[in-house]
Amino acid sequence: MIQEAGLYLQGQLPEHPNHPKGRNPYAHVALALKDKFNTSYKDIEDNRFDEVVDYINYLKENPS
Repeated sequence: MIQEAGLYLQGQLPEHPNHPKGRNPYAHVALALKDKFNTSYKDIEDNRFDEVVDYINYLKENPS
């Protein structure tokens, strides 16, 4: 799902001065998950799957 969201967000993230060649949407999704759940996406508990899916969908709907 992270790869699908990254592909979807390609070219949609706003420009940022720290990323003059463009932002990496795949890293954006992974970092957003890490910030939201306070752990790497690989270490999020399985019982939070639906919450993770909802958040990835939120990121797709609200590129920032």
